[in-house]
Parts: sequence; structure tokens; C-alpha cells
Amino acid sequence: MKRLSEIRIGQTVVIHSFEKDDIFIKLMEMGCIPGEKVKVEQVAPLGDPISISVSGYILSLRLNEAEKIIVEEV
Repeated sequence: MKRLSEIRIGQTVVIHSFEKDDIFIKLMEMGCIPGEKVKVEQVAPLGDPISISVSGYILSLRLNEAEKIIVEEV
């Protein structure tokens, strides 16, 4: 298991779980649900934010948000 913030560009992973936090509900509303495949599309030049492909669209997340998503490699 890794955190989404540790995944490199081009890698596809599956969301496993979330750290319990206020961001949990926000992420679920945006399509980041356990079992959903996620691909890291881009990382900003300074490393924050990152863009991921999830549920058919591109979502931009800050690193502190991505750290709260626990993923497993496909």
C-alpha cells in the first residue's frame, strides 16, 4: 500500500481507503471512491499540485490531499 502522493506520472493504481479526515467526504463526492482506478497524469514543476484521471475526468489535488488517499498498485 502507498499514498497517492507517492505515485509517479503514468502509473495506474486503485483507491483502497482514506485517512479519516474532513477531506474524505469531498473526495468521495468528486468520484474518488474505494475500488476506483486512478492514473497520475501530471505533476506541477514544484511537485504540487498533481493531476489525476478518475471517473472519466481530470482532477487536480494538492499533495496534502493526495497523502490522505491510500492506494494499491494494479
